[in-house]
Amino acid sequence: MMPAAAPSIPFTHIQSVRSSYILSDIMSTLTQRVVSHTSRIPEGTPIAAKELLHLGNRAAVDQALSRLARRGALLRVGRGTYVRPVKGQFGNRAPSTASMVSGLAKKRGETIVPHGAAAANRLGLTQQVPIREVYLTSGRSRRLKVGAQTVELRHAPAWQLVLPGTGAGDVVRALAWLGPEKAGSAISQLKSSLRSKELEEVASARSHLPTWMANEVSQLLRNG
Repeated sequence: MMPAAAPSIPFTHIQSVRSSYILSDIMSTLTQRVVSHTSRIPEGTPIAAKELLHLGNRAAVDQALSRLARRGALLRVGRGTYVRPVKGQFGNRAPSTASMVSGLAKKRGETIVPHGAAAANRLGLTQQVPIREVYLTSGRSRRLKVGAQTVELRHAPAWQLVLPGTGAGDVVRALAWLGPEKAGSAISQLKSSLRSKELEEVASARSHLPTWMANEVSQLLRNG
């Protein structure tokens, strides 16, 4: 009795399996190239798919980023935006908010500064501690997820963004948050704590400020 012939495998199936292996190899290679690229990026700097199109097409890059996020090699902080986690003694952690905001500002060419409530607290004008981290930006408003924390970026007018990264800028944003009703008492408190250089820096911004704030700043200078 002749043994039964082994069932033949359709050629189209062989082609499909071969294509799957090839695609898997391509994705694996692309993922490695993305890892290599992102490893050279400073801590906290955001990574967007559009910046990686020299490595592959958009769909493939999106897949590679999603794959790395599932592995924990990248953290997704917003739609299409990722950051590299920081390796610590007890495992990976999210980068600091300050480093991420700084990296975002440099990458996007935005001005990003702490919200007036945080500035007022830092200057000792209020004991109120913001529940979550809020920043003012020249860009669009959006929210970013950094580990377990949500960071809110709020679009703000140009005058609230003056003197970024300075104590004088903190004064402007603190006064903006306090408003005209509380600015006078804040000025009285600040005049004994600000240095001459900071007073001069605040004064340099008066032409950009609303009239009520320019008047308060002038009062600060007269009493300084």
